[in-house]
Amino acid sequence: MDVDTRLAEDWVRAIAAAVEREHERLTELDSAIGDGDHGSNLRRGFAAVLAALDSTDSTDSPDSPGALLTRTGSTLISKVGGASGPLYGKAFRAIGAALPPPGQPSADAAGLGEALAAGLRAVRDLGRAAPGDKTIVDAWTPALDAYREAVAAGAGLPEATAAAAGGAERGALDTVPLEARKGRASYLGPRSVGHQDPGATSTALLFRALAEATAAREAARGGSDNL
Repeated sequence: MDVDTRLAEDWVRAIAAAVEREHERLTELDSAIGDGDHGSNLRRGFAAVLAALDSTDSTDSPDSPGALLTRTGSTLISKVGGASGPLYGKAFRAIGAALPPPGQPSADAAGLGEALAAGLRAVRDLGRAAPGDKTIVDAWTPALDAYREAVAAGAGLPEATAAAAGGAERGALDTVPLEARKGRASYLGPRSVGHQDPGATSTALLFRALAEATAAREAARGGSDNL
């Protein structure tokens, strides 16, 4: 399985569905150590992304997964307030830019790994955060590590994205004992200890959505092969 435009769209729609389900939890986490708007901001942003996808006519439809994810990032930057819009927006734009342009062969598992790495670099460059700072980076880094390890062991996209989702979820949980060193939570100092970082939590939703979209696509492919 390669990364095509349909899979990219399935991923984005799965993220939007996850954010819709979990926005209250994200806001609750952010209320403890941030501005209390992480869930509502992401909900508004991905609603705008879906509206853009659903309103695109055939003459303006993204013609590659890179184009679709780049447009997703641009929409998040323009529609989401707080830190999450620029961070996730830049990440998706970097992922999109790292994927093959229209007319080129689709990215395979290794190619998606490089694109995800570009997304992490974008987040780190913008937020100036490192692992251990209690941010998005603390979920994205172990997700990427797990993904690359799986690909190196011969895994395809479904297995590698599942490994990434597990890595991101563990990374999000591991932010609980950390003291925040970046963002609004850093103003709390030691009082930020004991709380799960909302950005790392939404990153875990992002990677779980990727795993679910990939697994569903693989299941559909298998079913059609057996007809």
